[in-house]
Amino acid sequence: MNPKTFSSYLLTFILTLTLSVTVFSQTKPTKATPNYDSRDYWVSVMTKIVDPVLTNLSNEKLRANMPVISKGASRKEVSHLEAFGRTLAGLAPWLELGPDPTTEGKLRAKYIALTRKALAVAVNPSSPDLLNFTSKSGGQPLVDAAFLAQGLLRGYTQLWEPLDPQTKTNIVNALKSSRSIKPGENNWVLFSASVEAFLIKSGNGGYIEPIVYALNKQVLWYKGDGIYGDGVDFHWDYYNSFVIQPMMLDITKVLSDAHRDTVITYQKVLGRAQRYAAIQERLISPEGTYPAIGRSLAYRFGAFQVLSQIALLHKLPKEVSPAQVRSAFSLVIYRLIEAPNTFDSNGWLNVGLYGSQLNISEEYISTGSLYLCTVGLLTLGLPASDPFWTSPSEDWTSKKVWKGIEIPNDHAYTDPK
Repeated sequence: MNPKTFSSYLLTFILTLTLSVTVFSQTKPTKATPNYDSRDYWVSVMTKIVDPVLTNLSNEKLRANMPVISKGASRKEVSHLEAFGRTLAGLAPWLELGPDPTTEGKLRAKYIALTRKALAVAVNPSSPDLLNFTSKSGGQPLVDAAFLAQGLLRGYTQLWEPLDPQTKTNIVNALKSSRSIKPGENNWVLFSASVEAFLIKSGNGGYIEPIVYALNKQVLWYKGDGIYGDGVDFHWDYYNSFVIQPMMLDITKVLSDAHRDTVITYQKVLGRAQRYAAIQERLISPEGTYPAIGRSLAYRFGAFQVLSQIALLHKLPKEVSPAQVRSAFSLVIYRLIEAPNTFDSNGWLNVGLYGSQLNISEEYISTGSLYLCTVGLLTLGLPASDPFWTSPSEDWTSKKVWKGIEIPNDHAYTDPK
């Protein structure tokens, strides 16, 4: 190669290298994948979801600022109580840990104060954000009065006991006003029962009759192997986890603690829920997905409330370790939260399962409905020192199976004699 040709090649190489370095230096770095299999990530998810609801309601701006998106009829009269009641049901166990000097403990203190203020606003008759608990807007307020009552049960010492007497009176009056709504003959019977369970727990004249009625119905509708019908019929959906089994657990625990067991014991309800939790853990694929079956898929990872609740109670079946539940469910949460367009530009949840998918929803679902996803995060009620959080990551059942790892065989559950 003659010197002139070599010089030309060398100049071209230097220019190409310089251009490559310049382009690389101007390229924005890709977003780092967070450590989603960690408590810090779960806390960040919870606070990101609930912050718009609590901040706006505590400042009497929820009606003004929350979008109400639905593909059905207007839900503006009911969607705000949906958002708050469901937020409370999922957030309460974390807040129940109380404040402490740690970074997370200080963050909890902030959200405890926000939630107490939001509770006061939600039931203040003179507030523009007074929420609707009555039948004047159909039956929906009963549903979310029940979720609010469930949240107060789950956060009793932090969210109920410290409230001022007037706010307590207003909450009791609001919950009792939902009695004007007659529940349907399906999972709705548990909404009336949940309201009464809280009123019994708090010593505010709760009725036992709706609870007895609901539990009798659920016993009748039990299909076996840890699964209840939604009414007489069996439905392939996640309502055993959205509503049925968690509310049965919370209701029968109130009765057990008060020595007022009736119809079915807490232990029997718990045994069936443990089996359903084992099934739920097996539904999570190696990739962190799960079957998109049935209605209300827009509640996202709220579909795994039973699995999260049983882990919170330290009652996982012996073949299901806390670490494998955390590892599996962390991936589910990460996939759904980080999906494009999960949130709008102001931080509100968009309707959808994976991102924004309005057509996957039913007509009764609106923006407020979506906050039932928070009940998938109940295990934040376990302290940071709990083995659920401190154990090393572990493969879950489906991941083990599709690696060819030996696992115990699976059998249907029957109630102990």
